[in-house]
Amino acid sequence: MSQREFERFSPRQRFEHVTVMLLFTTLVVTGLPQKFFDASWAPAVMNLLGGVDRARWIHRAAGLGFVFMAAFHIAGAIYEVVVRRAPLSIVPNRKDYHDAILTLRNYLGLTERQASFDRFDYRQKFEYWGLILGAMVVISTGLILLWPVVVARYLPGEVIPAAKVAHSNEGLLAFLVVITWHIYNAHFNPDVFPFDTTIFTGRISRERMEHEHPLELDRLAPGAREQAAKRGAGH
Repeated sequence: MSQREFERFSPRQRFEHVTVMLLFTTLVVTGLPQKFFDASWAPAVMNLLGGVDRARWIHRAAGLGFVFMAAFHIAGAIYEVVVRRAPLSIVPNRKDYHDAILTLRNYLGLTERQASFDRFDYRQKFEYWGLILGAMVVISTGLILLWPVVVARYLPGEVIPAAKVAHSNEGLLAFLVVITWHIYNAHFNPDVFPFDTTIFTGRISRERMEHEHPLELDRLAPGAREQAAKRGAGH
C-alpha cells in the first residue's frame, strides 16, 4: 500500500460486505416476487428461479445465511470494542447533529463553512444504524415465519400474520433505501462517480481522506492537512 493511501476497511469488513451484498440480492430477488405475486413480472421471475417452492427454499437459506452474518458482524464489533479497545466511531454523538445542521445551512447558502468529519459522517451513521435496526426486524419476523407452529405455542396466533406484514414491508423498505440512498453514495455521488472501490480494496487515497475524513486524517497523519494546504498555496 502506497504512502498516499490508508487502510479504511479490514479484510473481515470487506468479506462481510461482499457476503451480505450477495445474500441481500438473493433475498430481494426471491422475496419481492412473492410480495408482488400479482404483478405481471412476478411469474416470469418465479419461473427463472424454478417455481415458487424453490424460490422459498432459496429465500430461507439466504435468510439463515443473513442471520449468521448479522451475528458474526455483531460479535466482531463487540470484540473490537471490548478486547482491542477500538473507538465507538460509528455511534452517533452530539457533533453529528451539529454537522447535519451545518451541512444543511451550507446547502442553502446560509454559510460557507463546511462540516469536518471523522471516520464516519452523520449520513453513514444514519444508514448503518437504520440497516442494523431493519435487519433485526426482518430477522426476528423471518424466524417467526420459518417456525410458525413453534412460535404459536408460546405467543398469540395474531403474531404470525403481523410478522408476515412487518417482514414484507421492512424488506421492501430496505431494498428502497439501498437502491436510493446507498447506491447514490457509492456510485452516483460526484465525489466517487462512477464507483467507490474502497469497500472492496479496503484502501482510500490521501486526497479523499483530506476531503471526506479530515479529522481522522489528523489522527493518522498529524500535520497532513497543513502540508496539503501549503502545497495548494504554492501552485
